[in-house]
Amino acid sequence: MTVYYTLTFMLLASEMGAFCVLVFPLPHVVRKKIFNFLSESPLIAKVAYGVKISFIFVAILFVDAVQRMWRVTAEADLAKSTGSGTNIAARKFYAQRNVYLTGFCLFLSLVLTRTFSMVLDLIHTQEEYAKLKQSLNGVDQAKEIKDLKARLTVAEERRKAMVHVVKKQAEQNAQEYDRLAEEYNRVTGSKSDKRRD
Repeated sequence: MTVYYTLTFMLLASEMGAFCVLVFPLPHVVRKKIFNFLSESPLIAKVAYGVKISFIFVAILFVDAVQRMWRVTAEADLAKSTGSGTNIAARKFYAQRNVYLTGFCLFLSLVLTRTFSMVLDLIHTQEEYAKLKQSLNGVDQAKEIKDLKARLTVAEERRKAMVHVVKKQAEQNAQEYDRLAEEYNRVTGSKSDKRRD
């Protein structure tokens, strides 16, 4: 294997190791410390920047490996039809190996990035949950429910009183309208059917 494919294999192996560390079941405190270090350390940020640049080269190697695999596959098909070619199978194997090696390296880099962000979100969510749980433990929940029921009862009584006041005002307005309609009829001497029944 050439030097650059050996380096790609080492990068793939380190990615697999990093993935195992990311998903390994650790206590929350340990996981939080590790992820805080990984997300806030300037040294890790520089290493991550270098690794991102190396993935550009791996992507170039991937494109080259795919082109080489197509070329070797075409040569293998040609060799089958002519009946010649002794080392075509080995060349085809190496070309396919290089495609898989670089492809898996690129794919695992995407998986690592997404897994890291998901675990970081999980840690933040667990911290928020712990804060909420702690704040709720300080409050007596039964007392809170009782206070809310009392408020609901008072609000319901106020609503009923308001409905009663509005009905009474509507009745008074209707009576006043009828009185004014009768007085208007009496003053004008006309008979109006504007009176409410």
